[in-house]
Amino acid sequence: MTDQQDRARAFHALHVPGDPVILFNIWDAGSALAVADAGAKALATGSASVAGARGYSDAETLPMQQALTNAERIVDAVDLPLTVDFEGAYSPEPVLVGVHARAMIETGAVGINFEDQVIGGTGLHPIDAQVTRIMAIRAEAERAGVDFFINARTDMWLKAGLATVDEDARLGAAIERAKAYADAGASGFFAPGLTDESQIAALCEASPLPVNVMMFDAMPDTRRLAELGVARISYGPGPWRDAMAALTEAARAVFDA
Repeated sequence: MTDQQDRARAFHALHVPGDPVILFNIWDAGSALAVADAGAKALATGSASVAGARGYSDAETLPMQQALTNAERIVDAVDLPLTVDFEGAYSPEPVLVGVHARAMIETGAVGINFEDQVIGGTGLHPIDAQVTRIMAIRAEAERAGVDFFINARTDMWLKAGLATVDEDARLGAAIERAKAYADAGASGFFAPGLTDESQIAALCEASPLPVNVMMFDAMPDTRRLAELGVARISYGPGPWRDAMAALTEAARAVFDA
């Protein structure tokens, strides 16, 4: 599987409600090879992991060129579909979002996570603004001839300042965004921080897009998430944090000996 469009189509096909694709998030070519050797069907970076591995914090402090170079190296190293956590595409402006998305498409990646929180600010982008930004990405993907997977992320459950929102209202707002993002050309809907089983099931039923959730300690297990209708399960920064913790402990054992 060497053609980008073939990989993109294969990646789309993995998103089956009730039989979710598992994405054990990686951060570089070495971790990609390790996860591929474990039997992964596709690869996904996590922005916090990629940034942390290079000594940066999350939220687009990693220079965009480094994110692009990292993606290109992973694509060259592993013959599996790669999706990249591209945060807010390094700009609030639709024109620049499109330009930056085209640069990511040119790395050979087959998709991105694209979030609706205001990077470096507060709250979420208004729906209309986020729709315009998604449309800019889809337009560039069509120009490139790639069925690019735009995983539209909502930060309704993670963004500081939204913690006091009524849960039913939050779910309703998320469903409204899922429908709007689908109309704009998104391919999937990512709701990190959503852990309640009844709400996961309701979102999966109402969303016109395959739903992606992220594993937390409070999450149901993979089997149960499949029963609820989830189509994609991510692990976010967990694998990188676990790897760094294991490295620290191994080093401590040597230094303390």
